[in-house]
Amino acid sequence: MKICVLVKEVPDAAVEKRIDPVTGRMDRSGERNLNPYDTHAIEAAMQIREGGVVQVEEIVAVTMGPGSATRALQKAVSLGADRSVHLTDDGLAGSDVAATGYALSRALESESPDLVLLGQQSDDGECYTIGAVVAEHLKMPSLTQVIKMDLAGDTLTCERQAEYGYDTVQVTLPAVISVGDAINEPRYPSLKAIMGAKKKPLQTLSAADAGIDPALVGAEGSRVQCGEFKDPPAKPAGEIIEDEDTDATVARIVAWLDERKLI
Repeated sequence: MKICVLVKEVPDAAVEKRIDPVTGRMDRSGERNLNPYDTHAIEAAMQIREGGVVQVEEIVAVTMGPGSATRALQKAVSLGADRSVHLTDDGLAGSDVAATGYALSRALESESPDLVLLGQQSDDGECYTIGAVVAEHLKMPSLTQVIKMDLAGDTLTCERQAEYGYDTVQVTLPAVISVGDAINEPRYPSLKAIMGAKKKPLQTLSAADAGIDPALVGAEGSRVQCGEFKDPPAKPAGEIIEDEDTDATVARIVAWLDERKLI
């Protein structure tokens, strides 16, 4: 069995999210890390391997992104992936969800995975639909928000979070599964795994290598058109009441609250 895990490089959670007003895209300068939601997908793949129900020959981390995205792949390998695939091409820049899903599906086709796993969303765009787009192109069944998986032969029984409880759904492999962050607690990579990650095989693919139609990717091939972005107006400074006279201070605070009908 081969498992492919889709991962993504995203801005560090501590970095304020900003939109580049010139390109209309997210400003990805600054510190970047592996999308934290994808660590749950890697852990899910490792638990399938270690469960012993099926023999997992290979776990492959796959990403689409600029040259710096190799760091996210190295993190994925340190967490358990055997090798990685990096789809990178200037012509892919500016791709929306539909274009990204199409491009990733072409990269996955050459891998012929039995199971594709990914996190429920990315920490930057917070889009929940990329798994479904990939599955549509691969002609595979897809489930989202999966918090439990049981594998028996080529049948995968999944429990997924729904709006009013939980659904139990069976799918036949191959399939694309987006896992929720409640499915597991990702492990920490060992020092040995971190040091050895750079030595693991890394395959780099261009758009042409993956057989991607350039008319269907990039800003020109995307269906979403971004409008004008502006920073929200700055909030006015708050009023500071110095505690010089206790009775007067209390009276001012009560009057301020009463004026706003908060008491």
